[in-house]
Amino acid sequence: MIQLSGAGKRFGHKLLFENVDWLITSHDRIGLVGANGTGKSTLMKILAGLDTLDYGALTIAKGTSAGYLPQDGLSLSGRTVFAECMSVFAELRAMEQELETLTHSIAELDHTSAEYSDVADRYHRLEHEFRTRDGYSIEAEVGRILMGLGFSKEDWQRQTDEFSGGWQMRLALVKLLLQKPTLLLLDEPTNHLDLEARNWLEEYLHDYPHSFVLISHDRYFLDVTVNKIAEIWNKRFWFYTGNYDKFLSQKTQRNEQLQAAYRNQRERIEQLEVFINRFRYQATKAKQVQSRIKELEKMERIEIPPEETTIHFSFPQPKASGRIVAEFENVAKSYGEKEVFRNVGFMIERGDRIALVGVNGAGKSTLIKLLAGSEPLTGGEFRLGHNVQADYFAQDQYKELNPDARMIDDLGDVSPRSTQTELRSLLGCFLFSEDDVFKKIGVLSGGERGRYALLRMLLHPANFLLLDEPTNHLDLRAKDVLLNALVEYTGTVVFVSHDRYFIDRLATRVFEVGGGKVDVYPGNYEDYLWRKQGGSQAVPTLEDVPGVTTKAQTAAGAPLLAAVARSGHNGNRGPEAPGSVEASKKRLNPIKRKQIEDRVHELEEEIARVEASISHCEAALQNFVSADESQRQSQELDQHKASHAALLHEWEELGAALQESD
Repeated sequence: MIQLSGAGKRFGHKLLFENVDWLITSHDRIGLVGANGTGKSTLMKILAGLDTLDYGALTIAKGTSAGYLPQDGLSLSGRTVFAECMSVFAELRAMEQELETLTHSIAELDHTSAEYSDVADRYHRLEHEFRTRDGYSIEAEVGRILMGLGFSKEDWQRQTDEFSGGWQMRLALVKLLLQKPTLLLLDEPTNHLDLEARNWLEEYLHDYPHSFVLISHDRYFLDVTVNKIAEIWNKRFWFYTGNYDKFLSQKTQRNEQLQAAYRNQRERIEQLEVFINRFRYQATKAKQVQSRIKELEKMERIEIPPEETTIHFSFPQPKASGRIVAEFENVAKSYGEKEVFRNVGFMIERGDRIALVGVNGAGKSTLIKLLAGSEPLTGGEFRLGHNVQADYFAQDQYKELNPDARMIDDLGDVSPRSTQTELRSLLGCFLFSEDDVFKKIGVLSGGERGRYALLRMLLHPANFLLLDEPTNHLDLRAKDVLLNALVEYTGTVVFVSHDRYFIDRLATRVFEVGGGKVDVYPGNYEDYLWRKQGGSQAVPTLEDVPGVTTKAQTAAGAPLLAAVARSGHNGNRGPEAPGSVEASKKRLNPIKRKQIEDRVHELEEEIARVEASISHCEAALQNFVSADESQRQSQELDQHKASHAALLHEWEELGAALQESD
């Protein structure tokens, strides 16, 4: 469909890539990865026809249409949201108007006339094409995609220029998806999307009928959407089959092979040079010397490009707080007539890592501000625990920085014990490299200042961190550094993030914000989705569950907690009366009860065996043997995990039945 041959591109004096041969076929799903500044966005513009190559050729097959979404910078005005989206179908709407005109003509013309025959023939041909191109469903399709990307029906009749830059980019994405180009080019499409919209986009791309190339710093999004990875590395392209997770393992294997080939070549070069130097001036060896000189000249030298240094960054661990870090009791919050929260109650304990999720505008940032004390309550009570020191990272945190200070000097003031090398390494990890570290804070862009403000805060964290979208403007490497540091952090964290991988790895509880309330779910985002899809019930107020602590630190404990919550509660109806119909339905006869108890014991033994098998597989995967063996071990591990989930679900259901019968 699209082919690059010997392609190369420069940016000023800097060579971005060269000698690229790449064929994009009609159903490829490709993730384009590489360090910042390697030319990913430039390449997307070249594929879209907005930029040109300096070397080589770009060949585009006839009938190929490319649709490009940049990272930002698009602005729409002059129409309502719905009208702007419908403008994509200008040709179909013109056909629809002609069909209406032809319908009127048919009704008025003499059925026996030649003109009637011509008009009817035109109508049937046009109507067939209109129906084939789904002309009758365009309004429904517009509504489906608008709803999927977070536009409510009330938004459809609003003017496009009423929306912020992030929502303008969402609208541009809606139009692009409606066009359905044969090659979809998406540069950071998730930058302006919340989790719900990202989840919807994942499903949409899964069913997309054509090919797409996307750039993303969201690992989970790449894992579930692409089946090939193209990496720009060392000014060349490297291609991998599989998603991002498989790319990482294959890249490690490739690097090991490259290192081995480099060592072998160096040994051969040394052997040749020793021979040449030893016998250069001996006439009897002249032929052999010349042969080896030619071999050296023809040899294509293997280069090992410098790898990015892995940054291991740990926070200075804070002083311990009391067991109870924060508590809400009947909290309400309103802005004028707009009610954000009402009668909200929950407890946060030391060591909790809580992810706040919900659609944009649900109140996540407001909740963090209430916890930080930067917004007053409208009603209720908020208490901080003993020795709790809160630190709040806002999306506009950079406004508090000194604009005249150089970054490296300002960071040195915050961390006087760190060396210049350590400070530069940390700044490099957060995407400030080389001479960038000497820039004044005032000349940085909003995203750059946000990254710097986050790094500055993390050098001396408090014991209660409140982070509002800390992963914004971070690439994959910087996110990994932040994630690893937060996992090792001994304090308490409440955070908002739209990065699914980040939430899954970090969260021990999920607070769903929306509809004026906060629902509490134990476990990470995966557990939260499982419960939302009917796997179990939410635990809005864990304090109400008899005998259950309010803290659910691990996903492994989540199913049991949910089972206890479900069996101990039945909403607002109160306990069932002993003689009620519901109670009689839940009673078990002794034989049935004994069978269930025996099965529960069997399940516990099977679960233990499967968990041991999972541990064994995970340990085996750490010792690389070959790509095929690693794939086999991964498949075996997936089977064990699926078996474990099924066994755990059955165990939970039987345990709940026993408790209900009691």
